[in-house]
Amino acid sequence: MKLDFKLKSFSELSITELYDILQLRSEVFVVEQDCVYQDIDGKDEKALHLFAFKNKILVAYARLFGPGDYFKDASIGRVIIKENERKFGYGHQLMKAANTAVETHFNSTKIHLSAQQYLVKFYNAHGYKEVGEGYLEDGIPHIGMEKSSPPNSYRDPQGGE
Repeated sequence: MKLDFKLKSFSELSITELYDILQLRSEVFVVEQDCVYQDIDGKDEKALHLFAFKNKILVAYARLFGPGDYFKDASIGRVIIKENERKFGYGHQLMKAANTAVETHFNSTKIHLSAQQYLVKFYNAHGYKEVGEGYLEDGIPHIGMEKSSPPNSYRDPQGGE
């Protein structure tokens, strides 16, 4: 199933959409990953919010920033697929949509992200390469990654889309 993604600024989000986004972020990053951290960090107002619902349930989300709004380069963060929806390839759809949105809305093909270490190969499939040394963020191993290749250079390891 192909997801229908929406892209909105903070002020364009409905109260229900914002609630669903914050609930999913808490569900994954705080509860599932057993990590106490301040998710509501004051940066949502600068971000574009990319998300998709399936049967009225939020299943995919990412937060996008223009150059200088979070990092020096454009960036993608808070990449989430609802736990029981991860087997459908929605993560690949989300990253393809996120890369396209950053390229289109921020006119940038150089994109930074802070990846959880276990997801490096996933991001590699979307054209991202590790930069610098690994580090702990909220007790979870991370590494910086950057993409500065042609637009949407996603390479599915199985050869499909």
